[in-house]
Amino acid sequence: MIKDLVTSILKQEAEAVQNIPITENYEKAVGLIVKHVHQLGGTLITSGMGKAGQIAMNIATTFSSTGTPAFFLHPSEAQHGDLGIVRKNDVILLISNSGKTRELVELINLARGLVGDIPFIVITSNQKSELAKEAAVCLDTGSPKEVCALGLTPTTSTTVMTVIGDLLVVSVMTEIGFNSSDYAKRHHGGYLGSKSRQQSKKEEKK
Repeated sequence: MIKDLVTSILKQEAEAVQNIPITENYEKAVGLIVKHVHQLGGTLITSGMGKAGQIAMNIATTFSSTGTPAFFLHPSEAQHGDLGIVRKNDVILLISNSGKTRELVELINLARGLVGDIPFIVITSNQKSELAKEAAVCLDTGSPKEVCALGLTPTTSTTVMTVIGDLLVVSVMTEIGFNSSDYAKRHHGGYLGSKSRQQSKKEEKK
């Protein structure tokens, strides 16, 4: 019984990932990040509420370790002073399955109060939502059904959001020519730090 359930869940999650709509918006999103962070000297700011916020936080740390300075801004804390980290030339990535998250809608207005032309990249399942309409670039999750037995708990949707984050990270790494030596400078400790230094030495010998 459990084995059959697990097999079914894996199949649904895999199909959801394979069905992520791939459009020219990925090129636009990567271009925005490269322009604002690597050409203009800004920072990538990510934000989201609840589980989407946890994914946004993970995306920020992954970007930072791969050569693109980024940090997570909690949308509620932004209203109590943290908004002050937003600067000219920054670009903001918002994640919301519904595209209606009140705190993120408010964050857009607040951020524009500081930097009027700040661009937003939005990951959502609702292309007609308020967040999608305010975005410079909108990335569609494909509206996957949750594998949760109730159809409510963020499960499949968060899997897809995570994968979209990976698509952006790896695409930007490729665009900026990020290599093992660059990685080692940012990730010194642990197994990955050791492995990246070893790879860097091999690359230098070639």
